[in-house]
Amino acid sequence: MRKMMTVTYGAVAYTAFFVTFLYAIGFAGSMIVPKSINTGVPGEFWTSLLVNVSLLGLFAVQHTIMARPAFKEWWTQYVPKPIERSTFVLIASAILAATFWQWRPMPDVIWQVENSAASAALTTLQMTGWAIVLASSFLINHFDLFGLRQVYLHAKGEPYRPLNFRTVGFYKYCRHPLMFGFLIAFWATPVMTVGHLVFALTTTAYILLGIQIEERDLVRVHPERYQAYREQVPMLIPYRKPATAGRQEAPADAV
Repeated sequence: MRKMMTVTYGAVAYTAFFVTFLYAIGFAGSMIVPKSINTGVPGEFWTSLLVNVSLLGLFAVQHTIMARPAFKEWWTQYVPKPIERSTFVLIASAILAATFWQWRPMPDVIWQVENSAASAALTTLQMTGWAIVLASSFLINHFDLFGLRQVYLHAKGEPYRPLNFRTVGFYKYCRHPLMFGFLIAFWATPVMTVGHLVFALTTTAYILLGIQIEERDLVRVHPERYQAYREQVPMLIPYRKPATAGRQEAPADAV
């Protein structure tokens, strides 16, 4: 019975992630969803700025703290290890949902692409960014990243086994392709409003900071292997030839 509850909890957390992820695509792209980054009644500028930055900051703090090994060691004294990742995912999804709900539109236009072909190209590029995010998660084991593998192994009575990462696909070109995909998705837009710019700038700052913190942890745990990987593969912008080092211990892009 307890194992079934664990699996159910993991499934609920994963469903929350997937729904939130789909909504995020519509939210950032101002399409389909009932409330996007540019919809709603505009308020006072500084109040809107404070609310929006605070919402994104809450997400950044949660991700940064809960992804650290020291926090996980303390946290799993109270939260069973099989659902630790699912709990992380569920909290992150709740914060994102609150962000979408409480986001204050700042609709003044910074740029707007009028040419239909150029506008369509930017929208396509934005969707490509989201596709890179999703594909990258499968390259590092999508189900482990979002907690399903942990609850599945627990249900089978098997201990959790950390994954070895293979430098395949996008990971041959940059160390954090998942984050690279997010940057493309957030910046490639035919209409850049002040609110969208605040969103893009704040998330970019968090991504850059979070990568630095995560990589310090990885260098501590795998000093030689990860240092070699860093020397071979760029952090975000794939400007070198792909790495050919085979198997490497590499980040799970979980910042």
